[in-house]
Amino acid sequence: MSINLSKGQRIDLTKSNPGLKKIIIGLGWDTNKYSGGYDFDLDASAFLAGEDGKAKNDLDFIFYNNLVGPNECIVHTGDNRTGEGDGDDEQIIVDFSKVPEHIHKIAITVTIHDAIQRKQSFGQVSNAFVHIVNEETNEEVLRYDLGEDFSVETAVVICELYRYNGEWKFSAIGSGFEGGLAALCRNYGLQVG
Repeated sequence: MSINLSKGQRIDLTKSNPGLKKIIIGLGWDTNKYSGGYDFDLDASAFLAGEDGKAKNDLDFIFYNNLVGPNECIVHTGDNRTGEGDGDDEQIIVDFSKVPEHIHKIAITVTIHDAIQRKQSFGQVSNAFVHIVNEETNEEVLRYDLGEDFSVETAVVICELYRYNGEWKFSAIGSGFEGGLAALCRNYGLQVG
């Protein structure tokens, strides 16, 4: 049975779901109709962070140009450039058994590609959600619908998976940033060129 979460809620993943080893993080969204003349290209990413909340290096940043994390603990299934259709627009697969010990947090984010040039923001995005599916059983474990709380933001930290007493937990974040991907990279300790 799936659990629906609200912003700020936290839930056990592995403790309350014994045997949960590999998950699919599915992200989806719709875009409001507007006359900007461009498709919306939203990009899901994952930042692998240590206890200090920072990524050690660029290899700990999983996105459309770096689809596989260390030890293949995380695999991004690829970039959907239009978000057309129902269901998940992008997916990130996490294998908890392969996550290196120094990784304590996996932040899942979404950014708008070329948001400034295209004059796009999350104020024009609706029905955004993340859900966690048990890869082995294909059953949805939880779902978090982001709501319509955004206006000028061009990047959002959707959720975080984090280690606590040897188990993995899920936190519904829903925190927006201006400054797109560069702002997120700085937030997680990576240098932006």
